[in-house]
Amino acid sequence: MDTLTAAERHLVHYARYHRDPRNIATHFIGIPLIVLSLGVLLAQPELWQGLTPAMVAWAAATLWMVGQGHLPLALATAVINGLLLLAGAVVADWGSPLTWGLALFGVGWVFQFVGHYYEGRKPAFMDDLRGLLVGPMFITAEALFAIGRLLPLKATIETGAGPTRLRDLAAQ
Repeated sequence: MDTLTAAERHLVHYARYHRDPRNIATHFIGIPLIVLSLGVLLAQPELWQGLTPAMVAWAAATLWMVGQGHLPLALATAVINGLLLLAGAVVADWGSPLTWGLALFGVGWVFQFVGHYYEGRKPAFMDDLRGLLVGPMFITAEALFAIGRLLPLKATIETGAGPTRLRDLAAQ
């Protein structure tokens, strides 16, 4: 793994906690809900001339992702995260941002933990907090794999983490 980019190493590590397709499917709901919730919770206050904490968080996460060495994936993830954070600003205007933000955050994490029940493993961030940044990259990559994009990256991940497989819950 020493010839891999940092992004590839992070994704392989993260993928080792996400090989059951049911877990991956729940992450397609849970992770966007969590990012959306952050957009709600960080939509206020305005820091300076329209700049919000959500924008600062998006910029910091994007810079980190770009620095990991896989620019196409970093940019795709940045676009998706940006759209979710913008949607969060809209939701924040619906009423109590704290209520909406916490509700979306909680529901997102319920999906995450249901997925990890199927996986039979704890979430990756419990061993490495960078997993909180890698998660959106991972589901963006999975979506791109599903439409036939970034297939060399998929092969790299499967070489390092193995293919996806259903865990037999009855055998536990």
